[in-house]
Amino acid sequence: MMEANKTHVIKFVLVGLTDHPELQVSLFLVFLVIYLTTMVGNLGLILLIWKDPHLHTPMYLFLGSLAFVDACSSSSVTPKMLINFLAKNHVLSLVECIIQFYILASSANTECFLLVVMAYDRYVAICKPLLYPVVMSKIFCIQLLGVSYIIGFLHPMMHVGLLFRLTFCRSNVIHYFYCEILQLFKISCTDPRVNILLIFIFSVFIQTFTFISIIVSYTLVLFTILKKKSEKGKSKAFSTCSAHLLSVSLFYGTLFFMYVCPRSGPAEDYNKMYSLFYTIIIPLLNPFIYSLRNKEVMGALRKIINQ
Repeated sequence: MMEANKTHVIKFVLVGLTDHPELQVSLFLVFLVIYLTTMVGNLGLILLIWKDPHLHTPMYLFLGSLAFVDACSSSSVTPKMLINFLAKNHVLSLVECIIQFYILASSANTECFLLVVMAYDRYVAICKPLLYPVVMSKIFCIQLLGVSYIIGFLHPMMHVGLLFRLTFCRSNVIHYFYCEILQLFKISCTDPRVNILLIFIFSVFIQTFTFISIIVSYTLVLFTILKKKSEKGKSKAFSTCSAHLLSVSLFYGTLFFMYVCPRSGPAEDYNKMYSLFYTIIIPLLNPFIYSLRNKEVMGALRKIINQ
């Protein structure tokens, strides 16, 4: 351990999910299965969309992008966590720490805006079906994706830049399973109040703006669905939108508790649980939430299996 106020920390030690040695191998096996399933689910969905011409539509273009972001999110955290379950050395350099935070934060930000784009796509498809081919043109869809990725990857750069104003000399131990930015503030010798304030402001703004946009879109969709006379049309629309709303609820619920209403002290274990859900469980669930009740995706999968 480095002595306080004498040596600047350039390496960190991740404590991980637990410090009980007898649980490490069991946890390694559990999270290895989860990670492999996540990668197969998300990359398999991307491959399926790419291979089947019937899935070359705006909705599946956005869904494939969401699967890519989920794969990045899980890969930024899980491989290092798996290594730490079996390794005695849990050291992470400052550069590795910042890279891990940046990839995860970029993925989360991009996902926020992708969920808005997906909600808008369903709004146009259900509320204005005759205008759908014109409004959701190929160029416009690419522009929507471009904006989502640009904002998603630019916003965390501000927080990364502000991290370099901090010095770490109190401790090099992070009581977490990945390099979470709020945990870094706790071991900073520099006053991190500016960093914390900016994270709070931008988290509230981005989450509020994107969440309200999604809710408005799906509220309009719901009113349109209820007006439909065809039971088959109602059922298909409800099935698609319910999958989207479940994914949105899981994602925004965990983000809200992590960055808008973070806990401290003994209740901090809840933060670790929210982080685990947001970084590992949601990327695992999303491809199944969107695929299992989707007849077009399941049909495309059966075609490939039967070839």
